Amino acid sequence: MVQTYGVVSANLSEPGASDGGEQSALLGGERDCSVKRNAKREGHATIISCISNLANTIMGTGMLTFPLAMASAGIIPGMITCIFSGSVAAFGLYLLSLCATQTHHRRSSFFAVAQLTFPRAAVFFDAAIAIKCFGVSISYLIIVKGLMPNVVQSFYHVLTPPSTHPPPWALNGGNWITIFMVVLIPLAFLRRLDSLRHTSYVALFSVAYLVVIVIVCYIWPLPDTPTRGEVRLIHFTPNFVSTFPIQVFAFTCAQNIFPLYNEVRDNSQARMNIIIGGSIGSAIMTYEVIAVFGYLTFGSKVGANIIAMYPSTSLFIAVGQLAIVVLVLFSYPLQVHPCRNCLDKVFHPGHVHPPMKTVTANDDVDDDEEEELEDEHADSDMSSFKHAILTSAIIAGGFTVAYLVDDLQMVLSFVGSTGSTTISFILPGLFYWKLTRDDPSKSKALNTAALGLAIYGGLIFVFCLGFNIYQAVHASPVKGA
Repeated sequence: MVQTYGVVSANLSEPGASDGGEQSALLGGERDCSVKRNAKREGHATIISCISNLANTIMGTGMLTFPLAMASAGIIPGMITCIFSGSVAAFGLYLLSLCATQTHHRRSSFFAVAQLTFPRAAVFFDAAIAIKCFGVSISYLIIVKGLMPNVVQSFYHVLTPPSTHPPPWALNGGNWITIFMVVLIPLAFLRRLDSLRHTSYVALFSVAYLVVIVIVCYIWPLPDTPTRGEVRLIHFTPNFVSTFPIQVFAFTCAQNIFPLYNEVRDNSQARMNIIIGGSIGSAIMTYEVIAVFGYLTFGSKVGANIIAMYPSTSLFIAVGQLAIVVLVLFSYPLQVHPCRNCLDKVFHPGHVHPPMKTVTANDDVDDDEEEELEDEHADSDMSSFKHAILTSAIIAGGFTVAYLVDDLQMVLSFVGSTGSTTISFILPGLFYWKLTRDDPSKSKALNTAALGLAIYGGLIFVFCLGFNIYQAVHASPVKGA
């Protein structure tokens, strides 16, 4: 029979089509019906929820720095580099979605693709991704820890008499991340990304609120707004070297493309292109608006955190600061999810198999071969015990580090320049290049472009890592989170 992998079959919704029931028994001829067939997993996520979750993964606190990135080069280069960075990231996601079709039915992951391309390095790839996601999740908690005391002071300043001061406990960031863990722990334990769609909707509302702030405050400046500096269309400064990587890493979301591919109701390539284009496109537009209006408001005097540039004496701005906290909080589970899945591969040697033949929609696979592939190609569902242990370890470890440490800037810069570059550019390019280099039916131009993406990622890796090492040696550490 002809088996289609990675794409939902039209007849799977019919009774008995996927569970080996009475209909399959009657049609099976002399097939041994005593063998229990594995039911095919089907997706239930909508395109909207997938775009929301992927966009929420993309749009983090890095967008607060885009006005500074634009100030380092001018409006025109700043807009071009933003579009370029987003387009390159979208190409990497596109290549990963093509690679996902080569894995078994809704069982795609970095590990599964690595098994088809570089099987001996599969575990190391997942370990690198897990470390990257764990580091980012810690940064989110530290950001909340640093922002909440300022949010409390802003609200007290706006809503209470001048003589009223917030209680000491409310100005302790550690207390706030402890309180918020009550909300984050249940969200982090959810198994499917689609379950986080509602929190992603709330987080994206926070992004929309920030967009409103930068537009409104440009058109109608608030009292006590700093005087605007010089605004130029093209003006490269030495800071461009340090701000360009911010734009590169601001589109990192590859860690969640495979779970979304597995969960979306129709994971055809056309639908995946819509998800990728919708999430990256919305991120590009959001970043451009924040960068342009933020830069036009403050000019060359713009700081690294655009929301901190506005006077905190306004309730409008205080709500915006709280919205950033909400955005960061609801982005936290989106880092725990891929971190847990990657650690599952690292600590489960039974998932490691020798290299195997790639299976595509054009291959003829009989029932026995299909069942064998189900066992070898796919990563099994995580047991409840392992799910609880890994999630608890990620949460406990991240909370402990975030509670005790105030500054992870240098550590996270290394994680970003290595981990983000690897999963966004190097691996997508190498995976697709390896899978298709000997396939005459695949486009040679696309194969060459994939190799070019991997080389581009390697150059960014070396450049950013070298720059971070230079900063670590010659620059004094930045205090505060």
